[in-house]
Amino acid sequence: MNAVAAYEQARALIQGRHGEQNKQNNNSRDVRNLANLGETASTSRVLNLSAIALTSSRDKEYALKPFFRDSQLNKAILIKHTLRANERDLFSRLKRTATKIIMPFDPLDLKLGGRSIMVNQIGFDAFCRSHFNIDDVSSHIDVQILRLLDQLPSLDPFLVREHLSRHGFRPGACYLKISPYDVQRMIGFANEEIERLVMTAFGDALVGGAGMKLAGKILANELDKELWPLRHTLRMSDEEFSDGIFSWRGFLYFKWRHIELQEEMRRVLDGLASYQPAGIMEEPVRDYLKEARPRLARRIVHAISNMGRTLNIYDQAYHALVEGENAGPFRRFLLDGPNLFFELGENIGILGHIASFWSYRMAGGPTQQRLSPIEYADVLMDFEDSLMILGSGIE
Repeated sequence: MNAVAAYEQARALIQGRHGEQNKQNNNSRDVRNLANLGETASTSRVLNLSAIALTSSRDKEYALKPFFRDSQLNKAILIKHTLRANERDLFSRLKRTATKIIMPFDPLDLKLGGRSIMVNQIGFDAFCRSHFNIDDVSSHIDVQILRLLDQLPSLDPFLVREHLSRHGFRPGACYLKISPYDVQRMIGFANEEIERLVMTAFGDALVGGAGMKLAGKILANELDKELWPLRHTLRMSDEEFSDGIFSWRGFLYFKWRHIELQEEMRRVLDGLASYQPAGIMEEPVRDYLKEARPRLARRIVHAISNMGRTLNIYDQAYHALVEGENAGPFRRFLLDGPNLFFELGENIGILGHIASFWSYRMAGGPTQQRLSPIEYADVLMDFEDSLMILGSGIE
């Protein structure tokens, strides 16, 4: 049986099994962990507008350039959610990942929970007509933004900014930050990365702890007077420097995630070679798994390599500055670099989804119940469908 036939037969079998399952009410899961999001939420998975409202509501751009026009939606929590099997019937077409909107009952006390809906699920248009008090859903700005976010594989601020900007939406910088959780994890990497540039811009006066302090400011978008020497080194206006620091922060984030993903995807590749599902395996599923595992491994390696080649453009511009003391290439790169955010963000979002789901569902240790063959095939189909977005079809 060829690869395409195996894929289609296995998919039909899996969809039939899903249709036999009863729906369950999972609303309690949607809101039970809201209070913990601020401490453990990853940048790519969660856009916590509720937390941003508490920390940045006095920021000038918060009101002038809101993320959403609706005040309640502008305090919502958006999550990239991997659909459970019983949730897929909530959509009119096959979908593996959805954008969940959670509106807290009280943004000051997330333990009270909230109500939720997923973008484009059955009933989404009716929800929008009721919530926004409108008749024409498709022309409403907030609905358009929600649907644009739903097109993305992740919610990292650099991918979000680039995607929304391409469609004419430009929320304020206060909405587009790396989460505090990821900033803490990044700080050591960022300090090491910028240390040579700190010495180029500031001289020997700032090293060690002071360099780490500057790294924290760059990651947190605190463009105060301590960064002025860097602006002079790069010969940028105030507006250019603000945009350039955002760009630099994006590449630091993507480079850090690329390094982390290489180890995370190594575990996935090892698992693809060794994981054995439990139970009787039907022939269409066996044929699909035989073809899919090596194909998926090749696509993962290709995606990681593509990211490395793109990030090498950043490394070359940075090297010209810190080794040759030539600010021109790095300055131009910071201003033009966001054109690469979409490609990098897609790769990282998709690979991050694969790595996190594998760790959660298949790498939990010997006591975790193994998937059945049909469940395992369903997971690999999800991974393959995601990687197809990056331009590779079934081989």
